[in-house]
Amino acid sequence: MDTATQPGGQLTFEDKVIAKIARLNVQDIPGLLEMDGNVVDSLTETITQDERVTKGIKVNVGDKQVALDLAVVLKYGTDARQFYTEACTRITAALEQMTGLKLVALNLNVSDIMTEREWRQSQN
Repeated sequence: MDTATQPGGQLTFEDKVIAKIARLNVQDIPGLLEMDGNVVDSLTETITQDERVTKGIKVNVGDKQVALDLAVVLKYGTDARQFYTEACTRITAALEQMTGLKLVALNLNVSDIMTEREWRQSQN
């Protein structure tokens, strides 16, 4: 069976693309309040949409692998270990399906925990 040959070249991804994939796959995990880990900064800074989407996510992309650092604020009472496991599962699947890249490291820094009431008040 013949296989299609690929022209010379390389498929690459900007860090912001990988960061968006990560954000979109963790933003609806129960217990997440903030991705950027710094509620005050998100209120006082004027930032572009791309910066907002990637804030709190550091990306290191290699030829076939990705390492991520995420900073989050979790809702008080959330099991951080379960959150981490779910984030790894979702991000790994999405990266492999969308880019072919393998997630080799996910470092999750829980920078704060807040009640939902505290978080809502910090948004005003």
